Amino acid sequence: MKPTDGKPEKKVIPIVPAKQSSAEGETYSLYEAQKKIYPRSISGLFARWRWAMVYLTQLVFYGLPWLQWGERQMVLFDLGARRFYIFGLVLYPQDFIYLTGLLIISALSLFLFTAVAGRLWCGFACPQTVYTEIFMWIEHKIEGDRSARMRLDNNSWTFEKIWKKTAKQIAWVAVSFWTGFTFVGFFVPIRELGGELMALQGSWQIFWVLFYGFATYGNAGFLREQVCKYMCPYARFQSAMFDKDTMIVTYDPERGEKRGPRVKTLDYKAKGLGDCIDCTLCVQVCPTGIDIRDGLQYECIGCGLCVDACDQVMDKMKYPRGLIRFSTQNGVANHWTQSEMIKRVFRPRVLMYSGILIALCLAMLASLVIRTPFKVDVVRDRAALSRIVAGGKLENIYRLQIMNATEKAQTYSISARGLEGLELVSEPQVDIGAAESRWVSVRLHIPYGSASSGSHTVYFDIKAEGTGNHVAEKSVFLVPR
Repeated sequence: MKPTDGKPEKKVIPIVPAKQSSAEGETYSLYEAQKKIYPRSISGLFARWRWAMVYLTQLVFYGLPWLQWGERQMVLFDLGARRFYIFGLVLYPQDFIYLTGLLIISALSLFLFTAVAGRLWCGFACPQTVYTEIFMWIEHKIEGDRSARMRLDNNSWTFEKIWKKTAKQIAWVAVSFWTGFTFVGFFVPIRELGGELMALQGSWQIFWVLFYGFATYGNAGFLREQVCKYMCPYARFQSAMFDKDTMIVTYDPERGEKRGPRVKTLDYKAKGLGDCIDCTLCVQVCPTGIDIRDGLQYECIGCGLCVDACDQVMDKMKYPRGLIRFSTQNGVANHWTQSEMIKRVFRPRVLMYSGILIALCLAMLASLVIRTPFKVDVVRDRAALSRIVAGGKLENIYRLQIMNATEKAQTYSISARGLEGLELVSEPQVDIGAAESRWVSVRLHIPYGSASSGSHTVYFDIKAEGTGNHVAEKSVFLVPR
């Protein structure tokens, strides 16, 4: 049946199980064989944006561990010392709330960007996309363009095929190893890490360099689009954040159908043809191998390469651009202009995400600004809960962990309050080096009989000398019966 309303005719493709013979008879496989995708190289606006994001993300990833902040690495998550250094900040495990806040902000940002413009993260900045683009560039430089790669794979093994495949694998392994080395360099000082690896020291460092390198090699070199299509959970729940006003890559069937090849001089409209010449370039450039002309699909990562390919074809045919474009479902159906679609950006869902995101960012920024630059933990000495000492005093012993979260050595004074006659009989001051922590033993005395039996609340006041910063930590003083 021919389409009568300008919409493409739906094709029904029967599922025919693959037949396999066996000794006992015939068996049928219900699984489709995986076909290798050979993406075609393309130039254009969105292709340039993708490479700009490759340069930007990898400049940050590969370059950041080598930058210094004073006498230390600028960004270092020192798991052994339990300290995180981020520019001028020194964070301890007790500052885990900031990591939680950062993860929540990242998730909300992803929700917001997805509601507004679809899978921009997937198409331009996701590590899977970025490293796949790098590996495909290496493959293109060594093996040639799409048709050359297809011929090479289909040919028998020759000297040319062996050296090209070998050179490609060596380049992939080199990039993967350097990526694993850089990743571990965020957790171990990267200038020391190189020497340790050369000397085969540090078993866990070697393991993670190889593990992360192998993951990069496998995901970007072989799995590629299968990670996006079958392994990434984002592809599955993105529909919950999409609506008909989300900006996505769309094909205009009203303008494009009926498809068909033609010559430039042909009056194609008189022949009942649309603007689509069925060149399939939009399919050939797609990194996930889908046909965007079939409508919105969860495999689409929103990279826009099909837009670049289609625009180039439209230019050659002297047709208007935009047969495939970034638009909304409502925009295509109602023939909205760009400004009309932009007005729909500020809808309730987007405003809600934006309001929550702004509030969280401001709260996290305010928390960092007013953050006290040292931490204190109080632990009671369980070996001696309470005892009577010389002079008729009742003693409780505590251990204070004072963590200096600044880049300078600090002197801290310790005092206690909360009970009548409470006195501190240990050293009232302690010196702690820059970005270091120290356990301090503290003894508190009260006159025997001055307090009833049971537990009584006391407070330790720790002050950083010369700064005015102050921390009060609550504990209990035990009085035996």
